[in-house]
Amino acid sequence: MVMGRFFSQRADRRIAITIATLSAAAALVPALNILAPSDSPLHVPSYVVALTGKYLCYALLALSLDLAWGYAGILSLGHGAFFALGGYAMGMYLMRQIGARGVYGNPDLPDFMVFLNWKELPWYWYGFDQFWFAALMVLVVPGLLAFVFGWFAFRSRVTGVYLSIMTQAMTYALLLAFFRNDMGFGGNNGLTDFKDLLGYNVQANTTRSALFAASAMALALGVFLTWWIVGSKYGKLLMAVRDAESRTRFLGWRAENAKLLAFTVSAMMAGVAGALYVPQVGIINPGEFDPGNSIEVVIWTAVGGRGTIVGPIAGALLVNTGKSYFTGALPELWLFVLGGLFIAVTLFLPKGIVGMWDGWRAKREAGEPAVSRFNAAVAPDPDPKFVRLSRAHQWPSSPEGAPTKPQPAE
Repeated sequence: MVMGRFFSQRADRRIAITIATLSAAAALVPALNILAPSDSPLHVPSYVVALTGKYLCYALLALSLDLAWGYAGILSLGHGAFFALGGYAMGMYLMRQIGARGVYGNPDLPDFMVFLNWKELPWYWYGFDQFWFAALMVLVVPGLLAFVFGWFAFRSRVTGVYLSIMTQAMTYALLLAFFRNDMGFGGNNGLTDFKDLLGYNVQANTTRSALFAASAMALALGVFLTWWIVGSKYGKLLMAVRDAESRTRFLGWRAENAKLLAFTVSAMMAGVAGALYVPQVGIINPGEFDPGNSIEVVIWTAVGGRGTIVGPIAGALLVNTGKSYFTGALPELWLFVLGGLFIAVTLFLPKGIVGMWDGWRAKREAGEPAVSRFNAAVAPDPDPKFVRLSRAHQWPSSPEGAPTKPQPAE
């Protein structure tokens, strides 16, 4: 029943195509990287695999914001914080896997703790030597922060620009906290020099290909989860809260609970994106908490089209591809290009690329039928009494179907 909904409407077919494309990429790209010879035109270079895998993590982050902003009306300028917390959780696991292979050879303490004269491992590092515990914290830590933040914010009925400023203040506060050396997270250098992931070398091509496949499948799962949430009864309530929160409250619904659930799930999705991002780039530092990063996520979502599921993914891939080009060719102009892009989208494409495409296609398909519907709407309905009277006084028809005139009496 659920899978049948994929093909009931065009939007659902688009979701199905997106999931199928990501699933195919998760299988084909690693195969072409590992199995195809390096001189083959089908070979995918390792740097392309790593770069595209990073973009897929950004796409999952943009999708998480789309759930909060596009469908719940929560414009978060702090989603980079949830992304970074998920990254730190994975980074702590990777640091514990280094063991005695570090610079100082300490089997228990990471190198930065030895350098800062830490005598023992902090209590909040316990358990991160196990992958299952780190994976659990990837979900729990961002989700718990979002739940606590949203509990107070939504029940206080903080909305609009005030809520956006509060989310930005939250991520900035975390930025300042993680810069401190006494926090136990590596200070401004962060966590780096990773060795292994589940016993495999993180620098190996096979591991990078596996991380790409994991990123693609996580994004596909995120697309399905978002589609399922939006299409459910809860999703309809969520969009009602987005469009008319006061009316929804008057009807007896708890709008704050609806928004809280969406915000928490969105944060957990962002945490998963951060966890997959860290082993592919090899470092996580407080710079990921920079409010500017969260604003970039908003731009990706706006460019692609918020409230479309597929739009934020397209926006993240397009903008970051452009970023890779401009930062290499014209690095001093990139920020101007990014700002101009956001202004242009706001003025000329308020619904984003996917939203503009949907609107154009709807107008095109409705062009011919719209004329007939207009004519039918303009033409007045005939009076039933007049119809019966006219039918009673119709001339009789001949067997051939032609009307006959009455003959004069002789």
